[in-house]
Amino acid sequence: MNFNPTHYFVEEVVKGVDESDLHRTWIKVVATRNARERSTRLENMCWRIWHLARKKKQLELEGIQRMSARRKEQEKVRREATEDLAEDLSEGEKGDIVGELARHDTFKKKSFQRNFSDLTVWSDENKEKKLYIVLVSVHGLVRGDNMELGRDSDTGGQVKYVVELARALAMMPGVYRVDLFTRQVSSPDVDWSYGEPTEMLTSGSTDGEGGGESAGAYIVRIPCGPRDQYLRKEALWPYLQEFVDGALAHILNMSKALGEQVGNGKLVLPYVIHGHYADAGDVAALLSGALNVPMVLTGHSLGRNKLEQIMKQGRMSKEEIDSTYKIMRRIEGEELSLDAAELVITSTRQEIDEQWGLYDGFDVKLEKVLRARARRGLSSHGRFMPRMVVIPPGMDFSNVVVSEDMGDGDVDTKDDTLSLEGASPKSLPPIWAEVMRFFTNPHKPMILALSRPDPKKNITTLVKAFGECRPLRELANLTLIMGNRDDIDDMSAGNASVLTTVLKLIDKYDLYGSVALPKHHKQADVPEIYRLAAKMKGVFINPALVEPFGLTLIEAAAHGLPTVATKNGGPVDIRNALNNGLLVDPHDQNAIADALLKLVADKNMWQECRRNGLRNIQLYSWPEHCRTYLTRVAGCRIRNPRWLMDTPADAAAEEEEALEDSLMDVQDLSLRLSIDGERGSFMNEQPSSDPQDSVQRIMNKIKRSSGSSPHTVSSDADGAKIPPEAIPGAVNKYPLLRRRRRLFVIAVDCYGDDGRASKRMLQVIQEVLRAVRSDSQMSRISGFALSTAMPLSETLKLLQLGKIPPTDFDALICGSGSEVYYPGTTHCVDAEGRLRPDQDYLMHINHRWCRDGAKQTIAKLAQDGSGTPVEPDVESCNPHCVAFFVKDPKKVKTIDEMRERMRMRGLRCHLMYCRNATRLQVVPLLASRSQALRYLFVRWGLSVGNMYLIVGEHGDTDLEEMLSGLHKTVIIRGVTEKGSEELVRSSGSYHREDVVPSESPLIATTHGDLKADAIMRALKEVTKASSGM
Repeated sequence: MNFNPTHYFVEEVVKGVDESDLHRTWIKVVATRNARERSTRLENMCWRIWHLARKKKQLELEGIQRMSARRKEQEKVRREATEDLAEDLSEGEKGDIVGELARHDTFKKKSFQRNFSDLTVWSDENKEKKLYIVLVSVHGLVRGDNMELGRDSDTGGQVKYVVELARALAMMPGVYRVDLFTRQVSSPDVDWSYGEPTEMLTSGSTDGEGGGESAGAYIVRIPCGPRDQYLRKEALWPYLQEFVDGALAHILNMSKALGEQVGNGKLVLPYVIHGHYADAGDVAALLSGALNVPMVLTGHSLGRNKLEQIMKQGRMSKEEIDSTYKIMRRIEGEELSLDAAELVITSTRQEIDEQWGLYDGFDVKLEKVLRARARRGLSSHGRFMPRMVVIPPGMDFSNVVVSEDMGDGDVDTKDDTLSLEGASPKSLPPIWAEVMRFFTNPHKPMILALSRPDPKKNITTLVKAFGECRPLRELANLTLIMGNRDDIDDMSAGNASVLTTVLKLIDKYDLYGSVALPKHHKQADVPEIYRLAAKMKGVFINPALVEPFGLTLIEAAAHGLPTVATKNGGPVDIRNALNNGLLVDPHDQNAIADALLKLVADKNMWQECRRNGLRNIQLYSWPEHCRTYLTRVAGCRIRNPRWLMDTPADAAAEEEEALEDSLMDVQDLSLRLSIDGERGSFMNEQPSSDPQDSVQRIMNKIKRSSGSSPHTVSSDADGAKIPPEAIPGAVNKYPLLRRRRRLFVIAVDCYGDDGRASKRMLQVIQEVLRAVRSDSQMSRISGFALSTAMPLSETLKLLQLGKIPPTDFDALICGSGSEVYYPGTTHCVDAEGRLRPDQDYLMHINHRWCRDGAKQTIAKLAQDGSGTPVEPDVESCNPHCVAFFVKDPKKVKTIDEMRERMRMRGLRCHLMYCRNATRLQVVPLLASRSQALRYLFVRWGLSVGNMYLIVGEHGDTDLEEMLSGLHKTVIIRGVTEKGSEELVRSSGSYHREDVVPSESPLIATTHGDLKADAIMRALKEVTKASSGM
């Protein structure tokens, strides 16, 4: 036997490595006529193969080392959890905790089941409820009809799933409205319908009571990023904050409208916000935090699992993978989603154990312990793990037509084909003729595969199995539905490679006349394709390397098709539930051929699998899915903002409104009355027709206000009184933010080496105030806010040093977003006249916050061999902020390293290095300087799009998340020489450009010296640029 170098090197040396590039090289080698040149090319090819094999082994070793380190860290975390959580238990209960941790290792997986324990199953008794549900699916092309599934890798099964879920939920009793948020695309490259702001999917429940003006399910398209470009999902990450702000505005408007229709005038906030995939999970987490409503997550496919799969192929390094797929940003989005989610919905148990188990934010063992403690009513000391539940996707069976002529008898497929040939062409679906034209012998049973031409779908192995099994070729035909295409050259590289390989395999095995490969099909044709395969006594196959769920398997079963499916992933649970087919190893082409041959050849087995599938398919109906879904969501801790019951619409608020209007009435009289901390020049209302009456009303208001609120002094965080002349009398009950049309937020982080605010920060504040006030029209409608990492006491001292009254600011955001103050309002003055933080905000951010747990854990994690590089900063601490001095920034761990370890311990919070890397501050998950701005929007109605953020080139580690969004940002050059950014992330993490857009019309930079004129030019520049969006 002659030595075959292709077989030896390609098949043996690098077996398992994607050899498409090598195959192309080999084609060039054999095409070379010159023997010497051919030998040289062959030698080069051998060296490439050797390098690939070596590289693969190296990556495998790195993966093993990484997983080993992770397992050690997990065991350490579990030991700590056992110690911490056992402190308040009896000896017997301590043993129970250890038992819970050990029991998981011996847990035997059960077959498909739904166990609601003590949950009340959702029923028609809930029809009086008027729930508002929000679904989020950002990427891809989403519309209700004529879905372009398979158009690209972003428009696949997830699009169909979320649209059908929205429709099905809207039909459930008690659900009034469902909004499906996706990205608005107004690009000439796609259909115009994707640019429509809204699209109705259904008018809602048909319970006979009538829907209502806003009832039903809708697709709501939110613009973000370049308006005229259709971006792949990997390019959307920097624009997600814009999506959040746009979605938040829509939700608030819709909540008000629903409140008028069905809420007796009160806001109807979403019952739940459900994110689909990592990008939408990131969005849902921020929306949930801003609105203080529960969040649910469905991952669909997970980044860590994909990273492991690609790494095993050995062709790309981790850096190359991240550059192509933005995989590290995707993983961080999934981790952020786990931080915020109350509930994670999966399709299979395998997804929980083998995929979500790879994440820092979820540990199966620790989750079981925390759940057991919750059942006993015991504290978990701030530790939290989201609840994972298996709810298989549903399917709409209303349009499914199962052939009635296929009973238990052995019906010859030839009769079926003859009936097709004898029928009128108009009476048959056009797609049938399109498929059947490929076959030389159309009487054979049909093996059907339906997927994108993606390498992970493993279609090439299926074709090899079919081509190399002669009995199977003689007994059946093969139909491959692989999306739509016009020209292979126009397809993406991966898809084109798969399709080209399939065509070459057809030629290699001479499968012409036995394989159908139609170029086009519509979404409406898919049921007809299933029906044709069932009529031909065929089999459906899903040979994917890993299948997260396998919706096509359910669709095939609903049409009476037995199935063969991969044993990796969701198909295992589907097969156990339906009992309608066989599972195979997707890497074993002989096993694939044997399973297909067995089902096609054994008519009795085929009939049994068909009957079982049709009998059990209702387990996967949409009503069943939604019933389980709503039951699980109802079991979450439903929460709403406390201030929802205290909206500024009572008598006191109306009186305050009247006082403000009176002040505005005498604006043109130039009465410089500092009653509410604002100058008369900032007002923008028409003067009263009788100024004397206005003055009298004002004086009466002043007397009443001074009589009812004798304390007109404030204090710093330590309780020290601030002189009354520094802060004018606080007569407003609520902040003037409610009446502002613009808000200028100064968030410049100018600190010295000791972490104290520099004079440069004070100069920036003064110049920004001067710039805005230089425009009389702008100043009349604008307010100011100061956002800083400093505590209130240091913030007030800084303002006092610059002789700036605190009441020049509508809001002070202190402690890295852990506290919000409104100077000059009774809303933030306690009974003793001291300035206090917004109590509603503190209740808002208290979710999942455990100050003591965070403090103790940070102290442990910060330790290294040489000692502790941090020590407590008592003066900067408050009930929702734990602060530490950083002794040596070079010895501390980065934010992403600290966050990883906190997540593994079940502690959900925000960490940031601030004040020129001299402080480490830990605040609640829902607290940050950027989230505080959204709170002001939700609480007081001042849109984020009307906020202007003034920052420096450098700053605290939370600066990145502040830069993106719908607010306008002005970066002042030269005011910050350095910040804390070097401590944001370690090597191998995601990059700044994955968070902040490289170019945006919403960001402008000053030029020249720090002067009011330069700041005003930048403000006008960003206003003009953003107006064209």
